[in-house]
Formats: sequence, structure tokens, C-alpha cells
Amino acid sequence: MTEYDYWNIFPRMPRKVMIGDITIRDGFQHEEKFISTASKIFYGEEIILAGCRELEVTNLGNPAAIPQFRDAETVLAHFRSDGFKKRCARQNVPYDELVFSAVTIRESAVDRAVELKKRGIGPDRVLMMVSTDPEHHFANSGTTLSQYWREAERCIRKCDDVGIKMCGVVSTIWGSPISGATLLEDAVEFTKRWFSIGAYDIEHADHDGSASAAEVYRYFSMILDAMPDPESHLCHLHETKRVASSSVLAALHAGISRFEGTLGGLGGQPANFLDDCPVRGTGEYYYRDHRYVGLVTLEDLLVQIDELGIEHGYEVDRVLWLGNRMEKTIGRRLRSEAIYNGRTEKGGNPQFRRRGLGKLIEREGEKPGQLVPAEWPLRAVLPERWGRRGWKA
Repeated sequence: MTEYDYWNIFPRMPRKVMIGDITIRDGFQHEEKFISTASKIFYGEEIILAGCRELEVTNLGNPAAIPQFRDAETVLAHFRSDGFKKRCARQNVPYDELVFSAVTIRESAVDRAVELKKRGIGPDRVLMMVSTDPEHHFANSGTTLSQYWREAERCIRKCDDVGIKMCGVVSTIWGSPISGATLLEDAVEFTKRWFSIGAYDIEHADHDGSASAAEVYRYFSMILDAMPDPESHLCHLHETKRVASSSVLAALHAGISRFEGTLGGLGGQPANFLDDCPVRGTGEYYYRDHRYVGLVTLEDLLVQIDELGIEHGYEVDRVLWLGNRMEKTIGRRLRSEAIYNGRTEKGGNPQFRRRGLGKLIEREGEKPGQLVPAEWPLRAVLPERWGRRGWKA
């Protein structure tokens, strides 16, 4: 007997998820023009008021390499301000439940986060990143993996001392843009390494769209078999081939309940050009065309989750409105389909009805709601021979 209940087929699939927003950090880092401080604050505020509870705010690395975030302290300070806290209170947003994160790839950035925390404007959570491909790791950090693990261990101790949580990122899980295919088993081991040195949670990252649904399901099943706490694991997917929604579903099947995305699917490798000037970034782009890459689109991800009937805590229409505004901010068509096509209207669209059906039914002597001729049986009866194979027999 076929099982039709989705949650019986995939018993680990969650009924509730947490979806974080990383637009004003990961989304904006790939843009080759400076996004104003006011815009970063606007979108950060508005996505929180729309339901976000985990916001990635900025990158605390050297602004010489990533000048997009030269305003990092100003943006962080805003979200610690009394004015923003009062706005949250007026909108019934529980400020104490918000988690503000910052990227800190190297120890100098962690030291900066610690100092900001002591000043009362620091992040609640910071991220450091290892790649299972040593070449990709070196390109991002300038260190060997062994050097970096020692550095990360020191940084976790520093963070613990001031009450900052460390998120350990594992990258190139499903493949590296430099070295190609990687082993999922290595990523599972790296996750254990992060927890062994004190990481609070883990971001499992596909940084170039290499993931496929089958391998995403396999990997996250391996992760939750070894470390069965869904709240400790976060799924981070890039979209380069229009297949990321299938990977989201596969992660849900495996039992993952934390995801993140960006408005419009913005994001990618840090820009190596800003306004009219080349900048360091992380070197040459890995992509054939840097205009057609990015992260999972927050708007489309949210609609997908919503239409699965999974609780998420967002005002979907408000997020779609924000996605529409983001296209004006960036100045081009972005990657969300949902901001144009909306959600599935469960009640239909009565405005598209054609006149005259009721009169035609009455004239034909049919009953309202009649779907087949009255003389036909209530239930269709299949003949012995039917369908392509049957008629060939």
C-alpha cells in the first residue's frame, strides 16, 4: 500500500523552520557598487519587522579587502540603538530573541568583534570558515587548514570570554570551484572538529552551486545520524543552475530545520571591483559570469516553505514587497520569481471567470458542479486494456 502522508515518508522533516536573512552581508558583498549605510539599515530593519530573527549584519574583516563593509561599526551600532529597540517594541518584535551575526574570517576580525562587544555594539555571533578543499581554504584565508584550526580554537576561547557565540562554517562540501569534487565524509569530520573545539553551531555551505538534491539528502542524513540536533545545523546554499529549491527540499527530508537566503538571490564571492576602482576581494571570480550567481532567493525559499505548510514566522507578502524594493536599490532585475508571480492563491482568482457558464449549465439541463455526463457511472471503470502498453498488446 502506498504511503501518501509526506511526513510519514520523511519522518525527520520538520513542521517548523528558522530562516535567517544574510542579504546585507553576503548579499551585498558581491555587488560592485557601494550600497549605502542607510540602505543596509533599512533592509536589516524591515526584514526583522517582517519576521526574521537571525540577521547577518556585516563583515568585520579588513575594509581594504572588502570596502563594501567600511561602515560595519555604524550598522552594528544602529541595531544596538535605543531607537531601534523602541521600534521593535512598538511592532511587538521581541528584541532579546534577535541574533545579530558578523563574519570574522581571521583572528584580527574576531579581536575587532570582541572589542565591539565590550563597547556594547558587538555581534551576538561570529563566523569563521574552513573549506574541505585546502586550495579553496587558502584562497579565502591565506592559511593552511592546520594553521587555521589552531587560530579558530584560540578565537573561540576569546569569544567565550565576552559571550559571543562562534558559528563554524564548513565549505566546499559538495565540491570546490578550484579542485572539483570533494568527499562528504571529510565535511562530516570537519563538523565534528568544530564542535570539539567549542563551536556553538555549524553552517554547512555550498558556496558555488555544486550541490545536488541526492547528495544534499545524503550529507545531511549523515550529519544528523552523527550529531542529531537539527538546531545546531544550518543549510547555506548557492543558486547557479536553478536547482537549489530541490536541494532545499532534500535538506528538509533529511531533517534540517535552519536555512538562510538573500533578497533577490544576491550574493556570491566578495567583489573585486567597487564603484570605479578595482579592490582586492578574494581575487579573481570563480564564476564564468559573475552576474548570474547568488544565494538561495529568500522570497522564493519562503514561498516554497509556506506552501509546504511548514511554520516559518514571516509575513510573506511583506518580504515580497521588500524583494520588489531591492530591485530598485540594486538597479537590475534580480532572481526572485515570487515577487512577480506571488503566492499560489488557494481561493483562486474569481476576477478571471468568463461570463455565461451558469446560463449554459442551465440551458443544458446540467446540475451545478456536474463534472461528467449524467448518464455516465459515478466512478470511472478502467478497461482491461488501457494506456500505451495496453493498446499495444
